[in-house]
Amino acid sequence: MLVRLLYASRVIDPTSSFNTESILAQSRAHNPASGITGILCYGGGIFLQALEGGRNQVSELYGHIQQDKRHKDVVLLHYEEISERRFGSWTMGQVNVSKLNNSLLLKYSEKPELDPYSVSGKMSLALLEELMATASIIGRS
Repeated sequence: MLVRLLYASRVIDPTSSFNTESILAQSRAHNPASGITGILCYGGGIFLQALEGGRNQVSELYGHIQQDKRHKDVVLLHYEEISERRFGSWTMGQVNVSKLNNSLLLKYSEKPELDPYSVSGKMSLALLEELMATASIIGRS
């Protein structure tokens, strides 16, 4: 059974790009063997990540993320059973929010910044889907 999980977290050290790069590298190295796909959106010290795959594999990965010392304030935004993947082309696609047009962020939130803590999980998912549709996601490997 396939599921999609969407969560937000804050980076422990927002001044370091190491956290984002290390999370992406680890995801791209380990996710294919587990059948997990998804995207990671980062901006203003906040991660917004969608994970798709088997229920057990996604649940296990989310448990690891909750314990990961690179994250804090980990919050589950959305979880659902799915019939097909929306982010299946990426072992872990990446979005750099600082390079986005502010009007796209304003479409889904009160301010032109990534803040999944202040919007619904469905709005955050809609943002990720639009990022995918507008080819804002990089790193298909």
